[in-house]
This record gives sequence, C-alpha cells and structure tokens, in this order.
Amino acid sequence: MTTRLRRFTDVEQACLPLIEAYSDVRAPLLHLPNYSVPTLAERLQRYGRTPGFSAVLAFDAEDRPVGYAYGNTVQAGDLWWRRISNDLDAEYTRAPTLALREIGVTAALRGTGLARRIHDELLAGREDRYASLMVNPAAGQGKVQRVYEAWGYAPIGPVQPAPDSPVLTAMVRPLNA
Repeated sequence: MTTRLRRFTDVEQACLPLIEAYSDVRAPLLHLPNYSVPTLAERLQRYGRTPGFSAVLAFDAEDRPVGYAYGNTVQAGDLWWRRISNDLDAEYTRAPTLALREIGVTAALRGTGLARRIHDELLAGREDRYASLMVNPAAGQGKVQRVYEAWGYAPIGPVQPAPDSPVLTAMVRPLNA
C-alpha cells in the first residue's frame, strides 16, 4: 500500500486527521479513560502549545490517515523528567529532548515499516540532542519495547505518567543515532 507522510507544526491542522487515525489504532482501548478520544484531544491541545511541537501523519492513497506520531521538546525540570522514578543522568535532563508522546499505525499496516518511517520523519531535522519515549513493557508481550531498542532507544527507568496508567519504561536515544 502506498503511503505518504506529512509533517505538521500547527496542532489545529493535525488534530482531526490525528484523532481519526488514533481512533482506528486504539479502537479496542477507547473505552478506557486514559485512551479516550477526549483525553487525546486534551493532550494534543496541551502539547501543541509547547515549544518544538510537531506531528507526522501517514496517509493512504485515498488520503485517509493511517498512522501518526507526535511530540514536543522538553527541557530540564520538565514534568516528563520529574515523573521518572530512577535518578537520571543529568546529560539527558539538561539537553533539549524530543518527547515522543505517541506513535501508532493502523492494524492493516503494522509490520510494514510504516511506524519506523513515521518515527524517522518526526526526528528528522530536529535540533534536540535526544529523543525519549515511554512504553508499556507488557505491550505485545515485550515486543514493542524490543522494537524501540532496535531503533536505538535504551531504558532509563520506570514511570507512571498518570494514576490510571500502567507503569511504563522510559527510554532515550541520541537524536541523530
């Protein structure tokens, strides 16, 4: 299937197609408060107003959104870092870092390399020193975390971003790796 990628830096332009793709990607989880569409919309508005926000969406031949990733730059002292339980190397927390907030691809396109293309496009051309993400270590029976490790991320500590979320693994990699 042919897909094209499009970068957005304006959250208002990205919001509707991202929510459409998200609703497909996360369909089995949308009934959970942490995964509901209103929760995502609130997150997008919050992160979309922060420095370094960008999103990359993949569109199929019919111009339907079939994948996405978004994130923003975090600095020292950001809540992103304060949530992580372990003591962190100050190198990570003092350098501008892309916080990859979420990435997803519709079920029909998983395993095609589309997620990696979206990821790499989101990271391309950024001035941040690192990229960081949080992953559920149980996702795909650990497969998702292993994918991120293959993309150059290393675990740096456990984190529970919200009371209703599972304990995740925070990971980081040099941005230009």
